[in-house]
Amino acid sequence: MTSLVNDGPVALIGAGAVGLSLASALARTGRPVTICGGRDRVDRIAITEDGATQAWPVTQVGDPAKIAGHTSAIVAVKAHHTPAVAHWLRALARPEAVVLVAQNGVEHHERVQPHTGPARIIPGIVYLNAERTEPGHAILRRVGAVDIALPDDGQAAALAAELDAGGVRTSTEADLKTVAWAKLLTNITANPLTALTGRRAEVMRDPEIERVARLLMAEAVAVGRAEGAALTDAHIDRAMHWLRGVPAGATTSMHEDRIAGRKLEYDALNGAVVRIAERHGLDASANRFVLALLTAIEGGTAA
Repeated sequence: MTSLVNDGPVALIGAGAVGLSLASALARTGRPVTICGGRDRVDRIAITEDGATQAWPVTQVGDPAKIAGHTSAIVAVKAHHTPAVAHWLRALARPEAVVLVAQNGVEHHERVQPHTGPARIIPGIVYLNAERTEPGHAILRRVGAVDIALPDDGQAAALAAELDAGGVRTSTEADLKTVAWAKLLTNITANPLTALTGRRAEVMRDPEIERVARLLMAEAVAVGRAEGAALTDAHIDRAMHWLRGVPAGATTSMHEDRIAGRKLEYDALNGAVVRIAERHGLDASANRFVLALLTAIEGGTAA
């Protein structure tokens, strides 16, 4: 059975903060890393944690044919950028290829599999808080006891062991659907509310912001249940506790993207809640309202 545990290079599609953090763990175990594309030239990746920096050499390629022999990949572009890297994903469309999809949301397979075909997709639910400061370099902050959750099967377990060896704390979950929806509760609140207020993650400790966050989460819990996730109101309390415990100075990807004038990742978050709620005939008016605000920032139209 193919797994990510081998001596071959791993292709990194999306050298942002999360991608750099995960790739650095594999580099720490001795795996060569190939960065796929990118506007900036990168010949090494570096991670700073608790004031200490480690760096590893990498190879950067601009032609998808250069990863035709790779059997391991990490996809860490933001969800709405997936179509833009389809040419890289198609280079991995082989039965022996294993692709870790480290993206937000609950639609990992739906986004990636149309491009990767027979490749084995491993969805990853990411918890680590990381911030890219320059090409190839990220600051890593740990939040909670787990950095990434993976499905509980043989290939994912092998990957989890390798990531653990490289310093990324993993868990393997029999019910990854519930885990993904529980993580979505934090994404549909911290990301948009930091982006809309212009404040970092400490804004989630504001009592009025918490009130809004709980309303957004309550809608998502109902939608997640309709999808088969075993969510309860206790997940809302746990999500808020987790958000209040985020380290001082921590940011969100949507907050950073708004500051930089980049497209925001709302469709995979609040957009997914609204889209799936409609399919089940459920109310998601609070998420629809936030979605409308986020869409208006870019001059678009909410779903």
